[in-house]
Amino acid sequence: MLVNLTDLMQPALNNGYAVPCFNVFGYEDALAVVTAAEARNAGVILAVNLDMTLFMPLDHIIGMLKPLAMSASVPVCLHLDHNYDIPTVLKAIDAGFTSVMYDGSQLPIAQNIAGVKQVVAHARTLGVSVEAEVGSVPYASGRDHIKSELTDINEAIMMLEQANPDVIAVSVGNVHRLENTFVDIDFTRFNELQAAIKVPLVIHGTSGVKTTDIQKLAKGNVCKFNIGTCLRQRFGQSLRATLGADPNLFDRLTIMKAIIPEVSHEADKMIGLLGQ
Repeated sequence: MLVNLTDLMQPALNNGYAVPCFNVFGYEDALAVVTAAEARNAGVILAVNLDMTLFMPLDHIIGMLKPLAMSASVPVCLHLDHNYDIPTVLKAIDAGFTSVMYDGSQLPIAQNIAGVKQVVAHARTLGVSVEAEVGSVPYASGRDHIKSELTDINEAIMMLEQANPDVIAVSVGNVHRLENTFVDIDFTRFNELQAAIKVPLVIHGTSGVKTTDIQKLAKGNVCKFNIGTCLRQRFGQSLRATLGADPNLFDRLTIMKAIIPEVSHEADKMIGLLGQ
C-alpha cells in the first residue's frame, strides 16, 4: 500500500524501531526491497536520489515504482532523496512522490528554512511528507562540494518552528557512501538534538555506521535510516558472480532472477537490524 513518510514515522517513534529508506535504481532492486519488507511484514521507503532523477524523468520513475508500492501488502513510501532545486521538488510532489527531501543544507540557515517552508506549503495540500536537513552530511566520494558540518541545535529548532518539516536529517558524524569503513557517531551532539527536536530524526550514510550504533540510534528518535551503498555493493557483487559463473549467459531476466534474491537478503538484514 502506498503511504507517506508520516504514516511510517509515528508508529516507529512510538514503538522504538526505525524504517529503512533504500535508494533504488530500477525495478529489480525496488522489487527486491519490497519482497524483503513483505516477508517481514515491515514498512519500507523506496528512495530515488539525484543521480537517478538525472538518468530517468520523474514521471517515468513514478510510473515504474508507484504500481509496485500500491500492490504491496505492506506500507511503502516513495521518497525523493536529496534534491537542491525547489521547482524539481515541487514537480516530484505533483508527479506522485509521497515524500520529498528539499536539501538546503549548503545554504545559510535562513535560506534553508525559507526553501523548506515553500516546499511544505505545497506538499501539505497533497498529503506529501517533507524532510529537511540541518547541518551537512559529507560524502566519501562523488560530492566533493558538500561540506561537513555538525547539526547546530538552535538551527534545528529554528527549522522546526519556522518551516515545520515532518522529519529532520541530522549530521552527527555520519558520512554518505562509505565503503568498508565506519565512522564514530557523536552521541553527545545526538543526545542533545533528540532532547530538543520533537520530530523524528533521520540518519543518512547508514552503510558507514557501526551496527551497535545503528541499533542505539534506532532506539532513540531516529526513525528513518537512508541506505544505499551496501545494497549497491550487493547488487554489483551478485552481478559479477552470476556472469562469472557462466560466461555465455546473456539473458537479462535470467541474470536478474539470480540477483534479486541476493539484494533482497541484504535488504532483509537491514530491516531486521532497525528493529522491525
